[in-house]
Amino acid sequence: MTHTDADSSTGTEATEFEVPGLAEPVEILIDRWGVPHLYAASPDDLFLAQGFNAARDRLFQLDLWRRRGLGLLGEVLGDAYTEHDRAARLFLYRGDMAEEWRAYGDDTERVTTAFVNGINAYVALCRRDPAQSPPEFALLGYEPAYWEPSDVARVRSHGLQYNLHDEVARALTLRDHGPEAEELRRRREPEPHRLRVPEGLDLSVIPDDVLRVYTLATIPPWAAGTAPRQGLDGSNNWVIAPARTATGRPLLANDPHRGITLPALRYLAHLSAPGIDVIGAGEPALPGISIGHNGHLAFGLTIFPIDQEDLYVYRTNPANPHEYWYQDRWEPMTLVTEEIPVRGGEPVTAELWFTRHGPVIRERPERHAAFAVRAAWLGPGMAPYLGSMEYLRARDPDAFVAAMRRWGAPGENQVYAAPDGTIGWRPAGRVPVRRGWDGTLPVPGDGRYEWDGFLDSEELPSARDPEQGWFATANQMNLPPGRPGDATTITYDWYAPTRHDRIREELAARDDWTVRDCVRLQTDYVSLPARRVQAQLTGLGAQDATVAAALDLLRDWDTRLTPGSAAAALFEVWYRRHLRPALLKRALGAAGIGPGALARILPAEDAAADPRVDLPLLTADPDPALLRATLAAAVGEVSALLGPDPAHWAWGALLHAHPHHPVAALLDGRPAPPWASVGPAPRGGSGDTVGAAAYGPGFRQTTGATFRLVVDVGAWDNSVAMNSPGQSGDPRDPHYADLFDAWAADGSFPLLYSRQEVEKHTVRTLRLRPAGRSQPG
Repeated sequence: MTHTDADSSTGTEATEFEVPGLAEPVEILIDRWGVPHLYAASPDDLFLAQGFNAARDRLFQLDLWRRRGLGLLGEVLGDAYTEHDRAARLFLYRGDMAEEWRAYGDDTERVTTAFVNGINAYVALCRRDPAQSPPEFALLGYEPAYWEPSDVARVRSHGLQYNLHDEVARALTLRDHGPEAEELRRRREPEPHRLRVPEGLDLSVIPDDVLRVYTLATIPPWAAGTAPRQGLDGSNNWVIAPARTATGRPLLANDPHRGITLPALRYLAHLSAPGIDVIGAGEPALPGISIGHNGHLAFGLTIFPIDQEDLYVYRTNPANPHEYWYQDRWEPMTLVTEEIPVRGGEPVTAELWFTRHGPVIRERPERHAAFAVRAAWLGPGMAPYLGSMEYLRARDPDAFVAAMRRWGAPGENQVYAAPDGTIGWRPAGRVPVRRGWDGTLPVPGDGRYEWDGFLDSEELPSARDPEQGWFATANQMNLPPGRPGDATTITYDWYAPTRHDRIREELAARDDWTVRDCVRLQTDYVSLPARRVQAQLTGLGAQDATVAAALDLLRDWDTRLTPGSAAAALFEVWYRRHLRPALLKRALGAAGIGPGALARILPAEDAAADPRVDLPLLTADPDPALLRATLAAAVGEVSALLGPDPAHWAWGALLHAHPHHPVAALLDGRPAPPWASVGPAPRGGSGDTVGAAAYGPGFRQTTGATFRLVVDVGAWDNSVAMNSPGQSGDPRDPHYADLFDAWAADGSFPLLYSRQEVEKHTVRTLRLRPAGRSQPG
């Protein structure tokens, strides 16, 4: 039951909902930027209201999240999705649920149950009154489904996984091109490391498509062509001590980089009840907040790329392909048979095979081989981001750091800051211990390559109140010298240090940092690779007038990839599409390796350049002829794209953000409604800049910081945020895409915390009252 009237306290429209399960009324004040501020009399009511409100704003997104994760897409979308459903079911958590809940915070099961009850209350409302449902359900012809609390914990394939793709890419490079080609890939590593093919591993049995099922499970089918490649979905965060800020208060900044999606990946909310008062962003399908502050402590995260995965290669029994050789005997695989419901057809029987290490993703009976994935994130307590429940109430840095002991997945660089001036860094995540091998390549599954438990969380490095007065992470290798063990304990697949190098350069340069300055740095477009290439152009001339003019344009440039820059457009096209492929092709040719190896070392995505691979090739031999030839080709391409006059060139005329709603890919060829996309809007940056904007072959941005946060620690109302394209996932809502233009222009909005400031900017009030409770008056 719903009822609408006026809210006398705020002068805004008030809508009342009757919500089963509530003990006392809950008030939700929605500010002008679409952020809901929830006020409840108890934590149970608060988290039930959070689930109800998340469904109110994001019901179709939530339903699709659940269906994709549980393998239930075919039930509503038909038999085209049964392969995806089978793949997803292979990667569900299948352990004991009591053990699962114990692995998180003390009240995570209770909180999750309340949250799911809130979702179900809104689902029931929509099933009773379809007019309440967002329009996607009518377009696709089905109703939203009810949830179980276990759904939240069992779904694992939506998280960020590391490092199976790198492991397999290395193996296939060695298989096809030998160690010389892998030498180029090896340049990405911050420490010298020589690959050793594990004893007993036959690289020739690994097929090119060995990860097909894994990819089906971990990438949404509607995003298969635009999902970011592993290694491009990084993040930035930093904390600044009082001595280096203009106010004498700490600052915390965080801008996670994920896919450019519609609706937004993350959802901002303010949750307030006795004992808890937290604001920030989480993922809409999960209770709580993972990035934000609670009035006592600010916290933010970036990926700490722990190697939590391995591909196991089995020798199978010629007489029975579902037996594999393990410790001197044939061991049977485990078969789980499930029925996948199919809309408009008979259910499909799915046979799911598992070894002692994990789900079987590929079989090659003709080669007597099978392949399974061992993933730490399939164990208890590893549902992505659910571990954040443990630190929501942390009142000081010690309590926050203690909560990190329970964090499982994904691996994260957690930074924190307190009003007393304390700042710190604490990486968290479950690190497999591999004794005698390093996880950089697939391994035989015969028992010689087992994990020996997990690293104790206290063995991970950390920092508190660093001497330089700041600490920053950007997924780079940040393990300090002299720590116990070596980098193989964590990973060899660290991200390029480019973003961190630029952040460090800026943070170290001044001691009067403000919130506004942090936003400026989050959207900084200085390209350090462009600086290094520009340095090679000194003294380089050209007889061709067009090339000479292009050289002048690049030499006079400030190396900022701003949307209006002509030089930025030329540089990006030159570097990504011409210069670096030529450098790598020359290096491979010198090693006697054919051009087929190039695809493994240089991924097809334009913005996937890794300066650790190609820039050393340039600085070692800045061949003038190669520079001129590739630059001439780039000028020709930019002229074809933007016209022959450089005065009309602009990077933002090429790079653009144009997010599409999943429904556009689910309509079986029917035209999508106008709201199924937002934009396009011109953008700046690249995959190498702090203001990250990775893009595909058509210059459409695929990855970036659609959510940003800067916290003025202690003066909480001065904090700012951004969440593009908008807070709501309902196309009928005014907050569906109202933040897109401001985000594209690198703007932010106030993230209000005090009740007084929230009420000043409230535009809508929601009142949730217990079912059966009569209305006042």
